[in-house]
Amino acid sequence: MNTLITVILVVAGIIALLLIIALFMKREHYVKREIIINAPLQKVFDYLKLLKNQDKFNKWAMADPDRNREFKGTDGTVGFIISWNGDKNVGEGEKEITNIIEGKRIETQIRFVRPMATIANVIMETESLSDDQTKVYLSNAGTLKYPMNIMIPIAEKKFPKDIDISLSTLKNILEK
Repeated sequence: MNTLITVILVVAGIIALLLIIALFMKREHYVKREIIINAPLQKVFDYLKLLKNQDKFNKWAMADPDRNREFKGTDGTVGFIISWNGDKNVGEGEKEITNIIEGKRIETQIRFVRPMATIANVIMETESLSDDQTKVYLSNAGTLKYPMNIMIPIAEKKFPKDIDISLSTLKNILEK
């Protein structure tokens, strides 16, 4: 019986410590990565602004190819929404194009329902380096409410790797 009480007290102490730590941690995350693609800016931008193309290069979109998806609006235009419901790896949510600055920037918002309700803003920017070379920036920013903000260091460590994989796949597609 004493062992059981000790285990319960230790677990409760760990949980309390994590909750206290979370009180003092930041609630916002921000990650930005970039890659140079050997292709003209217009080709790159036209490909990026179609959210359906993300199924071909976005690591997270490719995580569950059998997920249920629905589309609302016209792809490549402000207001277009992709909704999905998938396995535990991709969860459930939707992504909406919120702003497009032609040839320069595509702003989207991701609204997750599960595994936890959260919102993130993803921005893809393009910059012409030459007639046949384009730099692509991809950023992901959002807020996690207390006590989920304790996961921000993990997200900020994992997101750059996942974004780099997505950008490398994009590069391979567009340089073919």
